[in-house]
Amino acid sequence: MAVEAVSGNGAEAVAPAAKEVSAKEAAVAVSKNASFREESNFLSDLKDSERKALAELRDKVEAAIVEGKLFDDGKAEEKKKAEAAVEKKEEKEEKKETAAEEKKEEVESKKEVEAEEKKEEVESKEAEAEEKKEEAVEGEEKATDAEEKKEEEDKEEAKTEEAVEGEKAVAAEAEEEKPAAVVVDKDISLWGVPLLPSKGDEATDVVLLKFLRARDFKAGAAFEMLRKTLRWRRDWPGFHPGEDGGAAADDLPEELEGACYLDGADREGHPVCYNTLGVFADDAVYKKALGTEEGKASFLRWRVRAMERHVADLDFKPGGVSSLLQVTDLRNSPGPAKKDLRVAVKQVLDLFQDNYPELVARNILINVPFWYYAFSTLFYPFMTQRTKSKFVIARPSKVTETLLKYIPIEAIPVKYGGLKRDNDTEFSADDSEITELIVKANSTETIEIEATEADTTLTWDLTVLGWEVNYKEEFVPADEGSYTIIVRKGKKMGSGEEAVRNSFRANEAGKVVLTVENASNRKKKVLFRHKAKSAYAKKC
Repeated sequence: MAVEAVSGNGAEAVAPAAKEVSAKEAAVAVSKNASFREESNFLSDLKDSERKALAELRDKVEAAIVEGKLFDDGKAEEKKKAEAAVEKKEEKEEKKETAAEEKKEEVESKKEVEAEEKKEEVESKEAEAEEKKEEAVEGEEKATDAEEKKEEEDKEEAKTEEAVEGEKAVAAEAEEEKPAAVVVDKDISLWGVPLLPSKGDEATDVVLLKFLRARDFKAGAAFEMLRKTLRWRRDWPGFHPGEDGGAAADDLPEELEGACYLDGADREGHPVCYNTLGVFADDAVYKKALGTEEGKASFLRWRVRAMERHVADLDFKPGGVSSLLQVTDLRNSPGPAKKDLRVAVKQVLDLFQDNYPELVARNILINVPFWYYAFSTLFYPFMTQRTKSKFVIARPSKVTETLLKYIPIEAIPVKYGGLKRDNDTEFSADDSEITELIVKANSTETIEIEATEADTTLTWDLTVLGWEVNYKEEFVPADEGSYTIIVRKGKKMGSGEEAVRNSFRANEAGKVVLTVENASNRKKKVLFRHKAKSAYAKKC
């Protein structure tokens, strides 16, 4: 069996024309478009400044875990500072009160001196009265001395009581400030990777590098981000079913089951996560998922748990695939008027940006409507520049072409113009090779798949990027006396057509001819694969 690409209207075909050769010889392998490349996680590939930042972060994490302070949020330190400030303020107020009392005593003393001088003047004028007055004064002085002595005794007693109370308060504060027993957990991990650097796990550095890259290799900022992530994972109710009223399986519409799923891998081996927002076009689904506060909380829990399942498939070893490729389909998704969806999407983006750093290698938005560009201005300002740089946007007419830059055509689902079908029993990535053919503007190309013997079943997949071409299929027998059989009538294929899959059982030797007529002024790219099953081979 052979395949032959024939050029019409004087156009050149990628495969040689009018010559039978094997598919491997004639086919031009699909070009691997230069895809994005993530930074290496091997220490030897890091810059000196990056290695230094990693070493600093390792030291911080090691010390925090060993001292049992990894989850500290700095509130204890702030409390101590606040208490010290209050104590200082009280000391100042006490000094002011003491100064006021001293001034008061000075004024009283001055008044007493003036009174004494006046008294002496009166005594010099009235000698007789002076003697009597002296007796009276002596009596008054005795009474005054007794009163003053009593006041001093009262003051001393009050001071003693205050000192005792102060000692009790200090003792109580010391008891309160007595540090609780530090719990050291050296087995603490994140995404299944131990965080204690001294354990010697290679994956630890890969995880730490993700936080460093998210913070431009600033070790202090990366350390705080790691701490916040760990505290969020410890405290967020979504990780503890039942604590927030939610069950392990939240009461969400069944339609959401297919709204977020993994399917295949990209050219770099990243698992591909597909998100379809079109499910929210159904009012019933929308109201159940986002119409109430409970529904919104359940939606957020569902999306985070889906992310956790996807992260579990990653390999955090150096050189391993440690991030996802996300494809978000906006076809039929509600517009920006649906405020609840807009808020929910922003919440998810914020959570992922803050707590899953560098776990999404690329975010491809497909079937993007015009309203999206206005909608994106609402949440783009809250994204880091690094996060923004990972977004790729594709209008409906460019979906397959865009995805093909990152994902092999055989791994792109049929609904997005690829060749991948669910539960496919005909083709697999291992037993089929994709052939690429260019159809120039205003020209025709034919692909011939040969059946060298009778009772052979030919099966093929074919798609044209952007379609807008005429396409037909025929079987031409090798015997010139036999009739040509129309396998598929000629049809104008629109831009949104899915890939064609068809098969034909040849009762005699011959060939299936696939014809692609491009009447447009732009060249078209054809991608196809085929296989043959011989009835004779089965019998053997």
